[in-house]
Amino acid sequence: MNRNFFKNKSLLITGGTGSFGKAFVNYLLKNKIPLKKIIIFSRDEFKQFEMNKVFNDIKYPNIRYFIGDIRDKERLKLALNDVDIVVHAAALKQVPTAEYNPTEFIKTNILGSQNIIDCCLGGSVKNVIALSTDKASSPINLYGATKLCSDKLFIAANNIKGRQNIKFSIVRYGNVMGSRGSVLEMFLKQKKYGLFTVTDKNMTRFNINMSEAINFVIFSLINSKGGEIFVPKIPSFRIVDLVEAIDVNYKIKYVGIRPGEKMHEEMISTFDSPTTIDFEKCYIILNANNFKFYKNYKFLSEGFSYNSKTNKDFLNIYHLKKIIKNFELVKIKD
Repeated sequence: MNRNFFKNKSLLITGGTGSFGKAFVNYLLKNKIPLKKIIIFSRDEFKQFEMNKVFNDIKYPNIRYFIGDIRDKERLKLALNDVDIVVHAAALKQVPTAEYNPTEFIKTNILGSQNIIDCCLGGSVKNVIALSTDKASSPINLYGATKLCSDKLFIAANNIKGRQNIKFSIVRYGNVMGSRGSVLEMFLKQKKYGLFTVTDKNMTRFNINMSEAINFVIFSLINSKGGEIFVPKIPSFRIVDLVEAIDVNYKIKYVGIRPGEKMHEEMISTFDSPTTIDFEKCYIILNANNFKFYKNYKFLSEGFSYNSKTNKDFLNIYHLKKIIKNFELVKIKD
């Protein structure tokens, strides 16, 4: 990692008290990344209070806690004063909740994203990475649709920056294994009762752990030219294999696929493949304005789809058991 990229810079994380935000801050502090300031921007006072117990500004004098909502443009503008790097992780994410409260998701995920763009333009910010989701690829639910709109806004922001030296890019990956609300967390709770609820026996998902997600965000920040959607190359797993890895004497109750839920995760659709390149450890979805930076790379063949069912790399039960063991060890340490 190029530590000089961060030297004497100020970084702001929206949604900084969420699963990713806390892990990201822990990584930055543990590895003594030479940032001038780390600003945690979020709207939950209690979560900031709890996080401050672990990462307080006495032990870590470069850390700041800033209460605010990305819906509040004036507050956001104040928080972004003298900031160099923005990692945008704030979002409303629950699929069923979005279907019942669509306007709230639009206000946060779309209008809040536009507020971030507006406040970064004309300021000191040089690099912006927005965290997206597999659900933004060919969305079938409102949450995914709002994240697709958000992605489009951040990509298009590169067209209106003028001479300002700023780059907007996207990182897209699926659910982080073991994060709050993830299927692993749910299954480990269900293990106590000996019965696991699974939507469908054929369902697959991509696997990425928090450490991999953090490293990929840093990789994308350093390599961004502006306007890319970075997609990591990661393995898939079968949901029923995860259950068996947790409890060999498992019993499953199949509950059926939920409204807005996909049988298999997708991160690159067939529509995106003609403008997507293979970039060693990841794929990058490009747009017409940044082709010039990637002249030496070939586009993927038309019809290519990167989804968890047809992925060539699959985790078996042995690998899943190791992942579960590592996750439980980390939880004990925390």
